[in-house]
Amino acid sequence: MALKADASRYFLGYLWWILEPLLYVAVFYVVFNIVLESSRADFLVFLMCGKMPFIWFSKTVTQASNSIVANKHLIGKIDVPKILFPLGKVQEGLYRQIAVFSVLFLMISFYGYLPSLNWFWLLPIALANYLLIVACSFIGAFLVCFFRDISLLISLAMVFLLFTSGVFWDVRTLPNAEMAQLILAVNPIAFLLDAYRGVLMLDQAPDLSHLAALGAVSAAIALAMLTLIGRKSQLLSLKALNA
Repeated sequence: MALKADASRYFLGYLWWILEPLLYVAVFYVVFNIVLESSRADFLVFLMCGKMPFIWFSKTVTQASNSIVANKHLIGKIDVPKILFPLGKVQEGLYRQIAVFSVLFLMISFYGYLPSLNWFWLLPIALANYLLIVACSFIGAFLVCFFRDISLLISLAMVFLLFTSGVFWDVRTLPNAEMAQLILAVNPIAFLLDAYRGVLMLDQAPDLSHLAALGAVSAAIALAMLTLIGRKSQLLSLKALNA
């Protein structure tokens, strides 16, 4: 219902699920490939494989973090589990991303990156990506109820991640190899984008131990936040209503 309501506000409706990420890619392509003259011959595919998953993370976490406060009118009328609000935004983002990934696969296939058995590694990568989004969304939704300023910091954090996660540059090409490994180790978004590109562009499997660790930690954090939000339900209601 939320997706239908959102689509009904625009003339192109559901097409914006696909057009929005494509327009973001187009803007970055013009800036970095045409204006700044990127040296990569495959820059468009490289950019798509990074920007489209990044939009999934950044947009979903930003919207989910404000979801409880944004629904304070409903919270004031009925007692509803607060976890449903960020989880609803997470699911909306997931449904949109399925359509975006479908377009991504078609476009990179058009450029000669054809499907192979290694593409099945996209399933655990996307799962780890999803669990990370859930964990960050739950944390953000909880904190924003207490400090509205957190929503501004989240937006700033997304800009920081945009420039430090290798969305439009390759982490592995850094002159300092140790710095490249450090970024991939401590920045989960950089690791995930590198994993997507490894499968789609290089036809290679991801670092399974790192991927499993990321998924396990994200799942543990999500479960912990699920419990915390459930226990603090009444307090979150008061904070949201007074926000």
